[in-house]
Amino acid sequence: MHTNELLRAKAPNVFVRPANLEDALDRLGAGARIFAGGTDVMTTAGEAGLDGDFVDVSRLAELSGIVRTGGEIRIGGATTWAAISAAELPPAFDALKAAAREVGSIQIQNRATVAGNLCNASPAADGVPPLLALDAEVELASRRGLRRLPLARFIAGPRRTELAADEVLRAVVCPTPPGGMRSTFLKLGARRYLVISIAMVAVGLEIEGGIVKAARLAVGACSPVAMRLPAAEARLANKPARGGLGAQLNIADFEDLAPIDDVRASADYRRAAALTLTRRAVELCICGESGGAV
Repeated sequence: MHTNELLRAKAPNVFVRPANLEDALDRLGAGARIFAGGTDVMTTAGEAGLDGDFVDVSRLAELSGIVRTGGEIRIGGATTWAAISAAELPPAFDALKAAAREVGSIQIQNRATVAGNLCNASPAADGVPPLLALDAEVELASRRGLRRLPLARFIAGPRRTELAADEVLRAVVCPTPPGGMRSTFLKLGARRYLVISIAMVAVGLEIEGGIVKAARLAVGACSPVAMRLPAAEARLANKPARGGLGAQLNIADFEDLAPIDDVRASADYRRAAALTLTRRAVELCICGESGGAV
């Protein structure tokens, strides 16, 4: 190897914290990678440490906070799960807030960001089912401009997204939900704390005049990507919002799931768990309870 090649190979990593989004996008365009909460980046790096150039976006005002505007609720990509848990949001966001309280430990919730959870694209990402139930979109920014994608399209598979190398997830955008919408999140794991899910569900019910006008059901950790269940949603629509509604769901409503067998659970157990959790979540949602780990 020539001397100049050796020097380049041993050049130290660059870690910068830009003052604004434009500077961050310039760095991304030049090949740097995003660093926000770091809870996924550092875990992946392991003992080898960080490799490459990083741009820390955790303190950029353009990526932080929760704002209601123009019929939408915008959650900045660098907003932490602790901030989401503490935010004043409509009852339709109760499932998201419950999921926020289940992301790792309290220490992780204080650092980890909503964009990191989505961009990591784990099939067991806690934030995805509640956001799917909110019809969320992601807003992606680069020097080429802004674009939006439905969250269901953004996550392309396990650990795969549509995020380009020069883009940052600027915000998660949810249409302002109907006033009568409630939501619940339930998560099943092998223990109560610091859990990787066996199955999790988010349920949103739009209730008007004692009737379920529309239902939104999403399941995670039971398929390569968390997904909505249109057959189950249709089964609950236009039914009275009263106890026993969840029992109307059956295993056939969950046939689109593709759970795996692994050390945490079998595929059959996961599908059965998804049905049981969804039934419970529907009952809790009717009662106005937000849920959590079970």
